[in-house]
Amino acid sequence: MTALVPLRRQPGGAYLYDLPGATPYAGVVALMAELAAARSQGAVPDTVVICEHEPVVTVGASGDEAADGISRAALAEAGIDVVATDRGGRATYHGPGQLVCYPILDLTDYGRDLRAYVERLESALVDALAALGVTAEVREGRELIGVWTAGGAKIASIGVHVSRWITTHGVALNVSGDLAPFGRFSPCGMPGLEVTSVERETGRVVPRDEARDALVGALGEALGLSFEPVPA
Repeated sequence: MTALVPLRRQPGGAYLYDLPGATPYAGVVALMAELAAARSQGAVPDTVVICEHEPVVTVGASGDEAADGISRAALAEAGIDVVATDRGGRATYHGPGQLVCYPILDLTDYGRDLRAYVERLESALVDALAALGVTAEVREGRELIGVWTAGGAKIASIGVHVSRWITTHGVALNVSGDLAPFGRFSPCGMPGLEVTSVERETGRVVPRDEARDALVGALGEALGLSFEPVPA
């Protein structure tokens, strides 16, 4: 993993927004934009948003709906929206049972090194999965960004956006829930990609609080963040 320069964040730790229930994707995108603007002005410290989404396929900046086998009509019949987004990567699915974590950080405090930041995210996911009982690994190659099980199934995805060195978007960890929607298109532009979850790998139902604590704790360790409540 690429070494990062020492952190130069403002003291006081980071804010954590834990949004309950299944949240519409558009609402979280709006929240990210608001927080990114505030972070760029120094009005808030580094902030992490964690949530689950209502069923949605998001198409990243490198995505191509036709090439990725996306049929908006077919997905709509299944109750799944399709949304174009400005994060990196291609198409993926978000839905209940998947924890999505969006760090809004100033990468100036991390050496303005985007690749090192992505490596930190990958490392955090591997550590979180280990805490949940799943052995996972990172693979070489830009098209293989994310985290995989030893058996070759993808269990977590990464897609980020950076503007004026402020990050948005982030990571998605499949904890539980229905994985069938991944089979309705070519996730990550990879036809036939096997996708798995913590529940499938461990054979147990993982409480959301346990998965959240593992993921947030690993991100805090990897990114040098200590979390505090958001002021009222």
